[in-house]
Amino acid sequence: MTHQKDSIERMTVWHAALPVRSARDHGSGLVADKVDVVVIRLETASGVFGFGEASPWAVFTGTAEATAAALDRYIRPVVLGADPADIPLIMADANRAIAGHTEAKAALETALLDCRGRAMGLPVWALLGGRYRKEIPLSISLANPDFDADMDLLDEAWAGGIRMIKLKTGVQSHAFDIERLERLRKAYPELNIRVDYNQGLQPFGALRRLKDVEQFKVTFIEQPVPGWNHEAMARFTAALETPILADETVFSPGDAHKAVKGRLCDAISVKIMKTGGLRRGMEVAAIAESAGMPAYGGDMFESGLAHLAGTHMIAATPNISLGCEFYQARWYLEEDILREAFPCDNGKVAVPEGPGLGFDVDLEKLAHYAADTRQ
Repeated sequence: MTHQKDSIERMTVWHAALPVRSARDHGSGLVADKVDVVVIRLETASGVFGFGEASPWAVFTGTAEATAAALDRYIRPVVLGADPADIPLIMADANRAIAGHTEAKAALETALLDCRGRAMGLPVWALLGGRYRKEIPLSISLANPDFDADMDLLDEAWAGGIRMIKLKTGVQSHAFDIERLERLRKAYPELNIRVDYNQGLQPFGALRRLKDVEQFKVTFIEQPVPGWNHEAMARFTAALETPILADETVFSPGDAHKAVKGRLCDAISVKIMKTGGLRRGMEVAAIAESAGMPAYGGDMFESGLAHLAGTHMIAATPNISLGCEFYQARWYLEEDILREAFPCDNGKVAVPEGPGLGFDVDLEKLAHYAADTRQ
């Protein structure tokens, strides 16, 4: 079949502020009241469209205001007039047009893949090489300063089939972290518990604390120290029986190569917002696989739209085998921006079958929450 050339004629950028159900305290920062996301919509001359989301966090990757500006001022000229089938070329041009801004580039690639999938009648996972899994085990995170409220959330999640949680630690006292682990193990002995410090510890005295955590048989300990501290990451990886998961230490394929070479971790958290897109996320997972390291499907503060992009990437990537964290659309946001509920039930995310991302954005909801719109 001959390729029918098309061109991208319109690009709309929304900066939306989405209300959340509760505060969340992480080792790297506090979130309360709302989360900021940036959504783009591409439309071609033939009327095909595609959506993508950037989910920045000021203390992690950048601000929503900067992301919207990057898309509007620097990436828009690269996109308009381009053939939406030329995804690698467009992404290369975007990388030349502006450094960094990985969330903006993740949104761009997601929208291009959604657009291409809709045009061809194929789901995004098919464009990424094919589907390895049809469902993904789902984890929710517990980070509310009010742990009784978190236990109520866990009760609700357990009733909904969720059997994995990630406890955010290193924010308050070590005694508080241990107290929460004790309560979790007592209430739910079979619960798959993961622990995430979000860079919240300093190396001095950290090993003693991490060994205290080990007694609770957690599945992994994520990013105990700042991402730049490779020496401490390698030391903890060698000293502990519990696997160390790298998050802030690994953004790019180059970072993944350093983590593998230096044995800085036992596994890697892959996030499209860190890598700058789905394909680069798959590259990170492949580098980890080359060293026998599994990967985990992490997320930022996202809507269901970004969750869908991550779901398609994980569906097509065998080595992202430790489950995913795409709970926020259903369990944290007051209201999602998808027309239909993000597909997670019985403790698993269902991989969409429809063309593109498989779901549509509710434009009325998006307009309602938009703080800024650029066309």
